[in-house]
Amino acid sequence: MLRIRGAAHTTRPDTVAAEEPLEIRLRGAALAVTMRTPGDDFDLVHGFLATEGVIRSAEDIAGLRYCNSVDDSGRNTYNVVDVDLAPGVQAPDTSLDRNFVTSSSCGVCGKASIDAIRSRTPFDVNGDRTRLTLATLFGLPERLRAAQQVFERTGGLHAAGLFTSDGELVALREDVGRHNAVDKVIGDAVRGGRVPLAGHVLMVSGRSSFELTQKAAMAGVPVLAAVSAPSSLAVELAQEVGITLIGFLRGDGCNVYSRPDRLLLD
Repeated sequence: MLRIRGAAHTTRPDTVAAEEPLEIRLRGAALAVTMRTPGDDFDLVHGFLATEGVIRSAEDIAGLRYCNSVDDSGRNTYNVVDVDLAPGVQAPDTSLDRNFVTSSSCGVCGKASIDAIRSRTPFDVNGDRTRLTLATLFGLPERLRAAQQVFERTGGLHAAGLFTSDGELVALREDVGRHNAVDKVIGDAVRGGRVPLAGHVLMVSGRSSFELTQKAAMAGVPVLAAVSAPSSLAVELAQEVGITLIGFLRGDGCNVYSRPDRLLLD
């Protein structure tokens, strides 16, 4: 790599974030392909299936495994995961409402319509009585940043962190795709039997899109906070399901777009 800093030109190795495709199959049939950072793939699969409404708990998956996906040199790339759903769990009909091909930047680009992606959460997010102080809220970005080990080396990954209402970090995942990072965090909770995530805060390092808000709702998360801006559809959905949506969370300030009553204002 050629590194240019003003008049100084140097050549040196650099570390970049990995990005590879992951194909998710149900009983051998292709369901989705997403561009992700390898690692925590089983968390990603559980989170994706849960936030898409395919499963509600880890018991809905009878088994999952890496398939043989070889590269030109004959080595397994571990880029295909096949899932066996438990008896009675209905597989989605992807021909009706979604082309399940996603990029690392946008997880819902293949959706056919807004109505098709407005999945209904099975949990009472609106009734969640979580409260958190401003001191706890303002401390989340620094705690998230401090835990981003891969970002320190590459500067090129999104992060999603799950916190308790007291600010304790429960889980953190990094990925080139913001929706993948959220799926990995939620998938970890699904595998651990901790869904719905009542009493928790989901903190993301970028903006809060419609899809991230939907994923939070599908996991029963009452508070979604982001360091950047929300989209108009994210605000609309948060107001609809009762999520406290917080944007521009930096320093000692933020914008609260819905359910501000969950914040304890001194």
